[in-house]
Amino acid sequence: MKNVNLKELLVIDIETVPLCANFDSMDKDWRALWSDKALKANPDVNVMEQYRLRSGVMAEFAKIVCISVGKWDDKLGQFNINCYFGKNEALILKQFINDLTAVFSQKNMLKFAGHNIREFDLPFICRRLLIRGFVIPDFLDFQHKKPWEINFIDTFQWWRFGDYKNYTSLKLLAKALGVKGSKDDMDGSMVAPLYWEDNPVLQEINLHRIAEYCCRDVHTTANVIQKFLGENSIEESSLMKNLQLFL
Repeated sequence: MKNVNLKELLVIDIETVPLCANFDSMDKDWRALWSDKALKANPDVNVMEQYRLRSGVMAEFAKIVCISVGKWDDKLGQFNINCYFGKNEALILKQFINDLTAVFSQKNMLKFAGHNIREFDLPFICRRLLIRGFVIPDFLDFQHKKPWEINFIDTFQWWRFGDYKNYTSLKLLAKALGVKGSKDDMDGSMVAPLYWEDNPVLQEINLHRIAEYCCRDVHTTANVIQKFLGENSIEESSLMKNLQLFL
């Protein structure tokens, strides 16, 4: 941890939702595939209820609706967050890849950072890139790299200290460490219902709520990293957010 340079980190978080509003909205082939997957994991499970609870975190059955990337500013002492969000996953991924390709071309020593990005965010992004027909860029291609070549930091793994028995959420870790988070009026379980809101007037409002929630997680993760390193928290006044909506 002592060798971590904050200015070389890109703090990342994603929000995902099921591809369909509910189990019955899928066509029969997808319903059969979901049922097969769910029942193999647990023969007694209710496949419709399990779709509501679990499909949003499985890349074959879900999509990305928001990617937020935070970076410590080199000169101004600010923490800048770029947020790509909306209904059009292909455009979200395209802009994210284009922007980060430019960033890595200027500074190739950058590392991704986040909470549970090793097991969720980064693999999910790569799977959805392939599904959408994109080539995985070098800065996300961890498949054949040796452990010491992998350029990301995971606060979930940091907190384990080699213990693999328990899962600790970002919210719990921040609370345990005394990291003050932004006022939060939602949690991850609310993302899919907000996204699949029927009312068209509320849909765009909800997309912005999801984007703000994702940005708050990036801010909290950055403060958790600073806590590990013995640094002061990033104040709200030091945050600069750039939200890009793709419909």
